[in-house]
Amino acid sequence: MNRIILASLSPFRAQILHDAGLIFTQNPARLHEREIDLPLKKAGLLPKDRAIILAQAKAVEVSERHDDDWVIGCDQILSIDNIVLHKVKSLEDARTRLFYLSGKTHILYSAVVIARSGEKRWQYVSTSFMTMRHLSPQFIGNYLSLVGPEVLSSVGVYQIEGLGLQLFSDIRGDMFSIIGLPLLPLLEKLKSLNLIDDEVH
Repeated sequence: MNRIILASLSPFRAQILHDAGLIFTQNPARLHEREIDLPLKKAGLLPKDRAIILAQAKAVEVSERHDDDWVIGCDQILSIDNIVLHKVKSLEDARTRLFYLSGKTHILYSAVVIARSGEKRWQYVSTSFMTMRHLSPQFIGNYLSLVGPEVLSSVGVYQIEGLGLQLFSDIRGDMFSIIGLPLLPLLEKLKSLNLIDDEVH
């Protein structure tokens, strides 16, 4: 059977796939996301389309190096007030990001693409609406001290599977997509490609 490769080193995405019973390896794409995204931004592409293109770029790049294997590429883009926010680089930046998101609703686009032999074979994007509570400076400080630098791996400076859940007053979207990728549509596609057995082992 052809291998499945996750074009990401994200432990969260890997855990989701592992818990779902998938057998796969991880091999990150060799590309600079910001260099790909900047022309997309200048061209005025919607955040949803940018997420799909970035996920496709990752999947295709890895599939070109692993012919005949099936490669899963993922990307998440956070949009608020028609502005796309990227990951922050420090806890001080994280503090500023949380102040900005406090009391507002932002949109999280989570895209997944399957590629093989350098060609995209399938794509899907999930949209989640995330409303944060009004966060006090004390709460933000306590939260960041508890979660530490690990939270910098999240574009929204939250990890919804842990303490980050306390940041929100309302969430409308698929939890798997928020954590890392749209799992259920992906599993259905992998089954249709005969990459997952019908029987649970």
